[in-house]
Amino acid sequence: MKVSARNVFKGTVSALTAGAVNAEVVITLPGGDSLVAIVTQASVKSLGLAVGKEAVALVKAPWVMLMTESSDIRLSARNCLAGTVTAITDGAVNAEVAISLPGGNQVVAMVTRDSVSALGLAVGVNATAVIKASHVILGVPA
Repeated sequence: MKVSARNVFKGTVSALTAGAVNAEVVITLPGGDSLVAIVTQASVKSLGLAVGKEAVALVKAPWVMLMTESSDIRLSARNCLAGTVTAITDGAVNAEVAISLPGGNQVVAMVTRDSVSALGLAVGVNATAVIKASHVILGVPA
């Protein structure tokens, strides 16, 4: 599968909570990191999602927000993935920031160069990737 999303996470459905219209799906990644996705019940059915089934989570880099010094901040976003900045690729306006997570996974964010400066982002700095559950797209192997 080739996709344009910078973040492609392969894992296993570890929890599925059904609602009237939507479902909350937890994908556990190799190494223990996890992502929460909110998808419609129609998507759960059409993808055949169930606990124990393999799934792929896609997140476009511009949908990933970054923060530093996050220990005293509580957010409504379900996915707050703390790690260490491992690479920054500068562009004319934006920068691509890669964060390695404790479980060995990597998340990439596209943020403005001003944000990189304001947050003090540099290789080796601790940072948290923030991803709304509604921004996680799920797929399954064919």
